[in-house]
Amino acid sequence: MATVTPAAPGGYRSVFRIREFRAVFAAHLMSVLGVVVAEIALTVLVYRATGSPLMSALTFALGFLPHALGGTLLAGIADRHPARRVLVGCDLLCAACAAAMALPGTPVALLLVLRCSMAFVAPLFQGTRNASLADVLGPGDAFVLGRSLLRTVAQSALLIGFGLGGLLLTVLTPRGAITLTAVGFLASALLLRFGTLPRPARGAGDRTSPLAGARAVLGDRRLRALTLLSWLPPLFLVVPEALLAPYAAGIGAGTAALGLLMCAMPVGTIAGELWAGSALTARTRSRITAPLAAVGLLPLLLYATRPGVPGVLFALLFAGLAHAHTLGLDQWYVDAVPEELRGRAMTLLSTGLMTLQGAGMALAGLAAEFLPVHEVVAASGALGTVVVLLLLAELRASARPRGGPRNETGVVTK
Repeated sequence: MATVTPAAPGGYRSVFRIREFRAVFAAHLMSVLGVVVAEIALTVLVYRATGSPLMSALTFALGFLPHALGGTLLAGIADRHPARRVLVGCDLLCAACAAAMALPGTPVALLLVLRCSMAFVAPLFQGTRNASLADVLGPGDAFVLGRSLLRTVAQSALLIGFGLGGLLLTVLTPRGAITLTAVGFLASALLLRFGTLPRPARGAGDRTSPLAGARAVLGDRRLRALTLLSWLPPLFLVVPEALLAPYAAGIGAGTAALGLLMCAMPVGTIAGELWAGSALTARTRSRITAPLAAVGLLPLLLYATRPGVPGVLFALLFAGLAHAHTLGLDQWYVDAVPEELRGRAMTLLSTGLMTLQGAGMALAGLAAEFLPVHEVVAASGALGTVVVLLLLAELRASARPRGGPRNETGVVTK
């Protein structure tokens, strides 16, 4: 395995001192903005071609639906092949798909197939990149900060990317905007190919089935608890976001207020991560992980009072701030995963996260057909808190015995 360049103390700035990470970060920025612009442009393109709101919505949903299938079938590739080769291959495939979308006369059916193809390889790309971060930065604090920065970029894309996409569509046709997506993926591939070092595959001789990696991860008690603790809170956390439009309409809030509320949770998430990553030590982040996870969904209980815009803004902002617990959770996870399983474990983590968030949105909409929106959100906060407390108890029970090796990033016990 290639030598890892350790990051010196100094928070996020120390991570950016590592040349390879700068290439990974720039590539991530290019691809994330490309995906956001493509989603907007493709939705507009399909609507103009069909005149169907259903087809337009389906186009957007296809960005989420293939994740489960792709993550399940492709997970083994993350460890069987060199990470750089996998990442560059995924980027080139996405660039080719975007270029084909931009061609004049591409039928709607083919547009949807191409969008599915991009989403199909997304979990493999995300899992391989997250696993390779431990090679680039080491599996310690620098890895946690690097992961945090990549998440922050993704959250920021929700705030900036949709506005950027809308602006682009005022000066470009939808196909022209999608062409920029292809250029972004191609630039990402070049950055990863020439900006990162070649490293051998972790499990080149492993020819087990795709499901074997999932069984290996979920068969370990501690890894299972950590995986579920990464998956399940976001399932409940997306409920208020999924129901923001009907809730805002129900309390008489206008479109300006709705836009403000839609920004609240991403802003809280970004602020919480940046604060934890820059102001706290690794040990402190580990100590606050369980408490923050335990209270992270409690602000949603405020919905039981059917609050106005200020109350909803407060609840969403503080729920986002509590997301800072993921930095400690990332460290616990990378400490618990065997190196030879790291690619598959990270792919599984990304797959489950995206799939369950999509399921959470769908279940929220279904529940809101039968119950008032404010009751659905409050119930998600209560039920989610119970689930998190049970998972934390399981995580504590699966911790190393007192006589075993010391683990500074494990659950802190008295």
